[in-house]
Amino acid sequence: MRAKCIFSSITSTRAHISITTSNTKLFDKGNQQFPHTYIVPVEPNRATRHNTTAEEKAQRRSFFGFGGGSTSGNDIASVDKEDLQQQQQQVELSKSSSVTTMTSNSLNTTENKSSLTTNATSRSSIEADDLRTQERERLLEKYTNYDRVILEQRKNRPKLKLDDFHLLRTLGTGSFGRVHLSQSRHNGRYYAIKVLKKAEVVRLKQVEHTNSEKAILESAANPFMVNLWGTFQDDINLFMVMDFVPGGELFSILRKNQRFPDHVAKFYAAEVLLAIEYLHSKHIIYRDLKPENLLLDSQGHIKITDFGFAKHVPDITWTLCGTPDYLAPEVIQSKGYGMAVDWWSLGILIFEMLAGHPPFYDDDHLKLYEKILQGKIKWPAYFDPHAKDLLKRLLTPDLSRRYGNLKGGADDIKNHKWFSGVDFVRVSNRQVRSPYVPTIRGEGDASHFDRYPETSEKYGIPGPDPYREKFSEF
Repeated sequence: MRAKCIFSSITSTRAHISITTSNTKLFDKGNQQFPHTYIVPVEPNRATRHNTTAEEKAQRRSFFGFGGGSTSGNDIASVDKEDLQQQQQQVELSKSSSVTTMTSNSLNTTENKSSLTTNATSRSSIEADDLRTQERERLLEKYTNYDRVILEQRKNRPKLKLDDFHLLRTLGTGSFGRVHLSQSRHNGRYYAIKVLKKAEVVRLKQVEHTNSEKAILESAANPFMVNLWGTFQDDINLFMVMDFVPGGELFSILRKNQRFPDHVAKFYAAEVLLAIEYLHSKHIIYRDLKPENLLLDSQGHIKITDFGFAKHVPDITWTLCGTPDYLAPEVIQSKGYGMAVDWWSLGILIFEMLAGHPPFYDDDHLKLYEKILQGKIKWPAYFDPHAKDLLKRLLTPDLSRRYGNLKGGADDIKNHKWFSGVDFVRVSNRQVRSPYVPTIRGEGDASHFDRYPETSEKYGIPGPDPYREKFSEF
């Protein structure tokens, strides 16, 4: 099984390391599962489906575009014409001129009322459409301007230092450091502080990756990415102050439930798609998409973390890095590659969420790479046909056919039938309720993360610092 920790070691050997995962106890609080959706069992005798409330069904409709029809002005006019025809037939059968006159007057009145009703309905429909259009434009503008607003806020922040924080429990560990839950001494907010030992970063030849991670996080901001609020260093360590995302890893939720129903996988895939699209708009390749690197916030929305392999690439790069199960064929073949590798990884992620395992797997990495290059996938019978079609278009080695890498870009994926009915404007503004909302007892609740042995790390101790020039931007 793959390594599982929120603090993935940014080492060049990570692509060749497989670490047995620990059993994460995320559901000790009443053994809760998705409270707002169905969990489809892997075996027929497993957990039964949950009932959904009217509110939950309505929320699902808003996500998938299910909704009742409305009566248009033309429909009303059509009904009125049928009534008029019946009344006209009655007039022709009548021999009384007075009755004919009265009926004629009645018809004129009915026609006038019908016309007024139709016009009023049409105006109301147009006004409602205008309001919806204005609201969508407002939401789209809000999402588009998100990074500008956040980046502007970062400009005027004071330089952070170790004394600004209380360092609390460990959230995760890696090859050359750990992540601490921390609380600001000034505003009381909780943060995750990633601590890297300079000597280990240098020894493992990760200076460039570390500096690149800092630069990318400082230049980017998106609702579906962790925010970097500041960095600093002492003579021994580097410190990166980031959002504390309390819901834990998507990996833990997926393993607990073995696989996700179609609409649950679709929800997470939609949010990840928007994050990748945003990064690509800034010429950034992520290169390490997997459930372990997807954290859930207090409302159950995605936050991509661990940008150790992310890179600003205007054209192509050749570095072999990533997680073996998620490597695209062009990476394995040591060909120059570009942003299309992230769309391949999105296909692997969707498959793993739907099936409970990646499409290509082998304990022997060389055999795994052979399977990826052969491209033969065993499709589970329960896969939605549209999901299967999309995955075939993402998991193709032919870059001239891979969705996301074509002229339409990410829109080709958004417009695919599997995403039919998904309102990406509402998704971008986190207005679609998550199928799983983690139970958070309060700010600073880290119960959704594993416990790690606490060590008496001495931070801020003066000493020789032969590497300061290598990390001058910290």
